Amino acid sequence: MPTQSQPLSWLEPGQDFPSTSQAWDELSAAPGLLAAGGRLDVDTLRRAYAKGIFPWYSEGQPILWWSPNPRMVLDVAEFRLHSSFKKTLQKFRKTPSCEIRLDSAFDQVIHSCSSSLREGQTGTWIVPDMIAAYRRLHLAGLAHSVETWRNGRLVGGLYCVALGKFVFGESMFSDSTDASKIALAWLVGFCRQHGIRHIDCQQNTRHLAFLGAREISRDLFLHQVAVGIAQPDARWEFDNLYWSQLLTLKSAQT
Repeated sequence: MPTQSQPLSWLEPGQDFPSTSQAWDELSAAPGLLAAGGRLDVDTLRRAYAKGIFPWYSEGQPILWWSPNPRMVLDVAEFRLHSSFKKTLQKFRKTPSCEIRLDSAFDQVIHSCSSSLREGQTGTWIVPDMIAAYRRLHLAGLAHSVETWRNGRLVGGLYCVALGKFVFGESMFSDSTDASKIALAWLVGFCRQHGIRHIDCQQNTRHLAFLGAREISRDLFLHQVAVGIAQPDARWEFDNLYWSQLLTLKSAQT
């Protein structure tokens, strides 16, 4: 049975976040919940991510801020390139009608993520205010979309937040087999090329675990974030050379 949770901090606009150590624990009704309120402007979101905090709430709720313990993180050096998927990537690269694009359709990607059906979910946390907030982050150069295109049509992708040399994954969608996974693979190649060691995945899923992500303690995660964001920003631009960071890897056992 969940234990009674401690009182939840209410944030006024511009107010500092409480220590992540105050987040509700695993025995509470909402493990990882840290605070409510505040606002979704660029400055608040930048401060939140720099402290390993992210917003996540449903329509009709106040803004809710989270810092789970443990945290699901993909170390890009541990990305599992399974042999069957490696063949998929090689075929994708050799097909003229298939391409990866970066930041060419951010609005389409986040809207597609918001409308994608999720196992065990009946609604979406990517509510209109969140879409508007992350669009502002994108315009500020802090949020990016990686997009999978086939025959001139967007068929999958993801969006993420980037501070320094740390990437915070937000959501993916796929309208075609492996389309979101292909976008993630390109992102891993990009990170390896630019010295970005970790991608925050927030929550544990079987899909992410299959690709090599694993749970780590909040303390270790916050250390990784602090090290990453202290480094100069990566230059977010497309380059096919990023594929070589993946396709030269030895395939993982399936």
